[in-house]
Amino acid sequence: MLLPTPRLLHAAALLIPPLLFGCANVGEPPFAEAAPTATKCPQAVPSTARCLAGTDSKGAHYLIAMPADWNGHLLLHAHGGPFLGEATAKRAEEDLTRWAIAVKAGYAYAGSSFRQGGVEVRAAAEDTERLRRIFRAHVAKPKRTILHGQSWGANVAAKGAEMFTASTVGSQPYDAVLLTSGVLAGGTRSYDFRTDLRAVYQYLCNNHPRPTEAQYPLNIGLPAGAKMVQADVAARVDECLALDKPAAQRSADQQAKVQTIERVLKIPASSIQGHMNWATMHFQDIVEKRTGGASPFGNAGARYAGSSDDAALNAGVARYRADPAAVRRFAADTDLAGRIPVPVLTTKWIGDPTAFVELDAHFGETMKKGGSGDRLVQTFTSKGTHSYISDVTYPVLLDALLGWVEQGAKPTAAGIAAACPAYEARFGAGCSFDASYQPKPLESRVVARERP
Repeated sequence: MLLPTPRLLHAAALLIPPLLFGCANVGEPPFAEAAPTATKCPQAVPSTARCLAGTDSKGAHYLIAMPADWNGHLLLHAHGGPFLGEATAKRAEEDLTRWAIAVKAGYAYAGSSFRQGGVEVRAAAEDTERLRRIFRAHVAKPKRTILHGQSWGANVAAKGAEMFTASTVGSQPYDAVLLTSGVLAGGTRSYDFRTDLRAVYQYLCNNHPRPTEAQYPLNIGLPAGAKMVQADVAARVDECLALDKPAAQRSADQQAKVQTIERVLKIPASSIQGHMNWATMHFQDIVEKRTGGASPFGNAGARYAGSSDDAALNAGVARYRADPAAVRRFAADTDLAGRIPVPVLTTKWIGDPTAFVELDAHFGETMKKGGSGDRLVQTFTSKGTHSYISDVTYPVLLDALLGWVEQGAKPTAAGIAAACPAYEARFGAGCSFDASYQPKPLESRVVARERP
């Protein structure tokens, strides 16, 4: 079906009462957060917009942008990553720069740096909800609030939509949820292949750690207190795989190892380095700071295939069992129940090498099991990158969500694909929705394993 145009949607918002999902954001308890102050907007934001910045009571920095032609709606953003280290105002500025399209489309924007770095989903969801309340208390009361999560932030947004509802905060805080390029299988499933990568890489390369260094279980990332940065990991990976060189300049042995990883783990060479970084420093953060020193990751029972000698590979890779208590702690923070009481729309580039498209298949099953399957619509694109698909992609999705909330017009992948070209005159070319695509199960991409 065709979606209504942005102008018609705006008119509908003024004329049609919110019958389907109720009136949100009333009767909330008193709020004592300080007001934000005026600040210069990033260059990517329209020059007619005004920006506000602040630091909340937990130490999270945030940035708000108000367009001159505000449509009355708020896009509340949860960023990806996560990044390690202290929270910085620069992070909030980078996010607004990337998502300036929301302001260009007439939406107010609010994004938090989160109070800390590291893999802690619930805390990030709390920081995002606190920012929503800051916006309402000190800036404006939006007609509708759309909670947006990007990449790892999609996990944050989905968890936040389950945590903060009418029953927990006194009124429904979010009218709809938009999840883009999402890590949507929860921490206990989404990171399995990174455990596999560490094990297969070590089997092939044996330099992380080196034989001369203290040995440790690969599923902890690094020992507690050990210091390593991305450049250190890259130096070891390039030493073995020469990812810093074109394929034609690698030795035959190096290229064979790269191809083994590509075939066994189903990731392109271009994403090996990024996943090795996450499987090193992020795993260390999780084990050292989130799960009591034990690892929630394991590869016991995993049977790898695609190498030149699978029997030797499976006999030679290191094996680890996930600690049951660590799994429970990590699941409580990151896994989803599929109980989201408002419309949810997702999109992902089919070729995403960072957050596999099969994660969306798992999320769809989670939503069905949690009783929210009828509140989910999933879309996929044939072009894009993990970090950003195209400018035009996001306004059409936001308008589709508003049409769903305000008119009860549940969108379809086909309807969104058909509506997109009409937005290109304003937002530029870039429509690539594939209405027929359906992702395969997660187990088709990431090998099954024993679980506690």
